[in-house]
Amino acid sequence: MSGHSKWATIKHKKSAMDAKRGKIFTKLIKEISIAARMGGGDPESNPRLRTAILKARAANMPKDNIERAIKKGTGEAGGADYVEIVYEAYGPGGVAIIIEALTDNKNRTASEVRHILSKHGCSLGETGCVSYMFKKKGLLTFDASKFSEDDILEVALDAGAEDVSVEDGIIEVYTDPSSFEAVQTALSDKGYVPETAEISLIPDMEVSLDKDTAAKVLKLVEALEDNDDVQSVSTNLDLPDELVE
Repeated sequence: MSGHSKWATIKHKKSAMDAKRGKIFTKLIKEISIAARMGGGDPESNPRLRTAILKARAANMPKDNIERAIKKGTGEAGGADYVEIVYEAYGPGGVAIIIEALTDNKNRTASEVRHILSKHGCSLGETGCVSYMFKKKGLLTFDASKFSEDDILEVALDAGAEDVSVEDGIIEVYTDPSSFEAVQTALSDKGYVPETAEISLIPDMEVSLDKDTAAKVLKLVEALEDNDDVQSVSTNLDLPDELVE
């Protein structure tokens, strides 16, 4: 899991920029809507919705926007019917890429994802071609300048976390998906508010590439994440330190 903090650092910086131009709101609204559609509109009984709402609040999304997104998902208000799609691909240098999307038009999204990949010299792979290299894990990140790693470690492990690490000023707490909610609640109850909290795809092993090839992967990931339908992009690249800044 070493190296994932580098991606988290970039993700935090990019999320701040996306929030300024409203792009992240589009993605969060989709996530809230589909979570409400699948598990109901009550966040107390719907962990996925509760997590999506926490992410929305962290991005300073207005309460009215959150409530409208929930109503769209439950059918109380009109809106698009989103579906989840997962694409798999090999990127520059043979890096494994998983693209998770929420869309109301599968043909449009597939066409746009193919176009982005093609522009970067890549193409979609068959289902299962890279997914075996990743495992789903709960991931909570904290600003190491605000909280003590030892304090978070104690609470997280007591609540069932698998691992806690710190790198590049970010404390990462990894959990099994089944323990994610319990760990998140235990930390929040102690006042440890995460920067991000989500179920992520974590690679079993990371691959190292030269700086130029790794930069191409980073540009591809950024292009994919700029698409409104793409919710997240996971890779098994061990990002070089010099590309984090």
